[in-house]
Amino acid sequence: MFSDKEEFKRAFSEKLEAIQGKKMESATDVDAYRALGSLMREEINRNWSQTNKHYMDSKEKQVYYFSMEFLMGRLLGNNLLNMQLLTVIKNGLDELGFSLSEIEEEESDAGLGNGGLGRLAACFLDSLASLGYAGHGYGIRYKYGMFDQRIIDGYQVELPDQWLSREFVWEVRRPDEAIEVRFGGKVEMVNHKGVPLKCKHFDYEQVRAIPYDVPIVGYENETVNTLRLWSAESNDDDTLKKASHQSGSDSFLEHKRSLEEISEFLYPDDSHEEGRRLRLKQEYFLVSAGVQSAVRNFERLELPLALFPEHAALHINDTHPALVIPELMRVLMDEKGLGWEEAWRITQSSVSYTNHTTLSEALETWPVGLVRTLLPRIFMIINEINERFCQTLWEKHPGEFDRIASLAIVADGVVKMAHLSIVGSHSINGVAKLHTDILKEREMKIFYDTFPERFNNKTNGITHRRWLMHANKPLSRLISESIGEQWMQKPDYLQDLLKNKNDKSFLHQLGNIKQQKKEELAEFIRGYTGLVVDPSSIFDVHIKRLHGYKRQLLNALHIMHLYNELKENPNFNMTPRTFIFGAKAAPSYHFAKRVIKLIHTVADVVNRDPMVNDRMKVVFLENYSVSLAERIIPATNVSEQISTASKEASGTGNMKFMMNGAITLGTMDGANVEIHDLVGDDYIYAFGLSSDEVLEFYRNGSYSSRQVYNEDDRARHTIDQLIHNSPFSKGEMEFRDIYDNLLMYNDEYFVLKDFASYIDTQSQISKDFLDAHLWNKKSLVNIARSGKFSSDRTIQEYASDIWKIQPSGILK
Repeated sequence: MFSDKEEFKRAFSEKLEAIQGKKMESATDVDAYRALGSLMREEINRNWSQTNKHYMDSKEKQVYYFSMEFLMGRLLGNNLLNMQLLTVIKNGLDELGFSLSEIEEEESDAGLGNGGLGRLAACFLDSLASLGYAGHGYGIRYKYGMFDQRIIDGYQVELPDQWLSREFVWEVRRPDEAIEVRFGGKVEMVNHKGVPLKCKHFDYEQVRAIPYDVPIVGYENETVNTLRLWSAESNDDDTLKKASHQSGSDSFLEHKRSLEEISEFLYPDDSHEEGRRLRLKQEYFLVSAGVQSAVRNFERLELPLALFPEHAALHINDTHPALVIPELMRVLMDEKGLGWEEAWRITQSSVSYTNHTTLSEALETWPVGLVRTLLPRIFMIINEINERFCQTLWEKHPGEFDRIASLAIVADGVVKMAHLSIVGSHSINGVAKLHTDILKEREMKIFYDTFPERFNNKTNGITHRRWLMHANKPLSRLISESIGEQWMQKPDYLQDLLKNKNDKSFLHQLGNIKQQKKEELAEFIRGYTGLVVDPSSIFDVHIKRLHGYKRQLLNALHIMHLYNELKENPNFNMTPRTFIFGAKAAPSYHFAKRVIKLIHTVADVVNRDPMVNDRMKVVFLENYSVSLAERIIPATNVSEQISTASKEASGTGNMKFMMNGAITLGTMDGANVEIHDLVGDDYIYAFGLSSDEVLEFYRNGSYSSRQVYNEDDRARHTIDQLIHNSPFSKGEMEFRDIYDNLLMYNDEYFVLKDFASYIDTQSQISKDFLDAHLWNKKSLVNIARSGKFSSDRTIQEYASDIWKIQPSGILK
């Protein structure tokens, strides 16, 4: 794009004047961001157009990845990296008086996701483009993303995330590609001589889905794929027609507003009927627009519909987009005139499904009445899928009523979305070996017994380009100086770093880079919170969504225990430690929000106490996001991955930390198991119950948290401080519900059961950290073994095993 920085400087100056009307000396960082983004988009657009033309001309099979979440993070730096422009543009901007890092801060961090699910989808899109696969994302362009978290007096307060308040330079609105989505109304089958020939849908509510396309730039190639985000807008003609039956302009505006709220908020509160209805509307809005768009793209190839599975793969990221299955059936039958059997063959052959959970409450169900009312034609199709499926089960297992009832898609007054996803897909995958084994052997065993050939594992991955090459440039340079740059294209080559395992000079350099990143984070914390932390202390980090099974509570109780030790024994030998948290709790998740308050209460006590605060500090960084994670992860020594074994499907934070040289402190859960298998006992800190032990406790009900409380003095003393007069409770009952959760309701996530093991393992970490050579060696081994967790490997497995696609040949 630019042969040198002088050419860039000329182009940048011209662009700044052309679109902002400003000379260099009067331009702000916002002006510079817009000008730079516009300049890059011109080059991206050329490759984008070329990529789309190539896919059409070659009749390339294309993947459509449906996800309610895409947690993309900022795109400016990532695009510069992938376009090989970082150095030229950084140097050019420096000479023009701008800082690239400050310009990057002007880009909104689009919070179009809740956590790991959305970040995984973003990593997958990066890998698809970088490997040259024809793969695109379908999501929703939420006006307000994941809420803007503020902490007031230790309590989480949710504010709207107004990420669109600033121009998003990467998106292109495409009203010419709009799709009509229908809700409600009535359905009739039009008969001819007693045979139903066609479905007639009338009196429905009509919404326009307007696509906003975001280019996904591949690394060092000319592939540019698409993330298509759908925005809900009213169809003015339809809205006027409905408003005419009422009086005044208010009815028009009210109806218009009710339709546009479909794409307003990520995950509306579903604790009430209207919230549930809106969430189901969101899910169908996404899949209807996406399915119709995919079919439209296929029809441009001018091929028979029977060949659709050979040219399109529709992937469901968790159960939220499960309605892809009946929607594709609807389009094929009602709009394209196919019969049931042919439509079902095409649908099953085209759709694949990733399961992301073992938590029963996360397996979506919808009341039959709600689905029937809101999506009458879709409900008819789901019901028919269920009837036909149950009939085949009856033929195979005659008389086994309980078995058939447990497999049914529609049962007990609800539609089971996981069941629909399994029955309507040709592939069902878990996201870590342990997770897939649990699905096959326990959670979905009855489905595995029915469709064993459909189940497979695809362990999650992360894009090493963002999470190492972009987030940790000093470490990337050191790696390349040691083993060359081939690891950037093939991250498996990171294992070549093992040759430095006993190289004191290399390990010292590795330690220096970590220390540099810790000092940078310490300075950020000081500016962000006013708190001064010791960059030579252990940076112990727990950043992820706040949930009971992720056990931020266990971490907080351990900090309370350490505080007690230091207060009772001032000579207690403790390696200085900085505990860093970042987490958002779902607005209606009372328990999780109470844990946030506890963490802040503990932080307030610890950080204000001169007897202990030279040896420990507690930091909670509010409004956790992708860009904040990029600051924290490279500076981390200890990666807290302490979920209750069997509950975390995979995790991807564990992989990001590992790739940046942090040591995992974790249960044998999710991908932690595979990290352990790669690095061995000496390079991970494992503790706690195994998944088999947890599942057996659930099965036989023999666990007693009260017994642990009675037998373990450390646990009892710490737990009592939640409600008795202590520095943490001050005699008030604010944390009574946490206390009751642990003792009255028997500690669902085994916090007390793992408490002693966690304390002892943390104690070992404190000792080991004092040996810098040993610690840096542990760090090196983790980096060297992290190549397996590149999302490039994951996507190659999806491509060959599930989607049956090849790289497109558009690579340079």
